[in-house]
Amino acid sequence: MIDMKQASNTVTLSSKYQVVVPSSVRERLNLKPGAKLTWIEVDGVAHLVPVKPVSAYRGIARGLADSDIPNDPDRL
Repeated sequence: MIDMKQASNTVTLSSKYQVVVPSSVRERLNLKPGAKLTWIEVDGVAHLVPVKPVSAYRGIARGLADSDIPNDPDRL
């Protein structure tokens, strides 16, 4: 469920098509100057998502055994 207090940060698109990320969002997401963000549009809704460095994914599959992955015939 979405907490509307946290979700209702209204911003204005400038004449140069720029937006400012509200400080409450920057703090919650720990965004710093120079952080990379990507826009994802799904069914007319725009999502602004922080891009994590590759190193942030190190160990993501730690503890995963081969037997945990289904062996579907259509997989290469």
